[in-house]
Amino acid sequence: MTFTTRPALALLCASALGVLSACAEPAEAPATPEQDAAAAALTVSNARVVLAPVAGNPAAVYFDLSYTGGASVSLQSVEVEGAGMTMIHNYAEEAGKMQMTMAGPITLANGAPVTFAPGGLHVMAMEPSDTLKAGGTANLTLTLSDGTKTNVTAPVRAAGEER
Repeated sequence: MTFTTRPALALLCASALGVLSACAEPAEAPATPEQDAAAAALTVSNARVVLAPVAGNPAAVYFDLSYTGGASVSLQSVEVEGAGMTMIHNYAEEAGKMQMTMAGPITLANGAPVTFAPGGLHVMAMEPSDTLKAGGTANLTLTLSDGTKTNVTAPVRAAGEER
């Protein structure tokens, strides 16, 4: 029996390609009409990232939210490109002192604006990389409880600049 190497090699490559494609990450599911409506109902304004005075310390992220959707949703997370992780914080009085605390999901209701500002709700961008530089921009991704994602570009400000 004669065995040709080219057809065998082609068959081996085709098999390997099938196995490798099975390992690929699944494509992101397209947005549902409800998610498209929620994204259109969310307005993000006045977004900015403020760097800490000491390089490498967490940056603060502030913005204003307005939601005009029918059903209430909540803000689950905010990702900052160039940060290792993020946390939504608020200030609360504990044992007679104002302290920064973790904030749970932030409820967004029709016509009730929410402000992330110094001394109140804010996002801490932990482990900021060198890509976050004063004068540049950072991409923010806000994720709502229904899976809706909204992307915003925010200016990056140096410590001491207007927050």
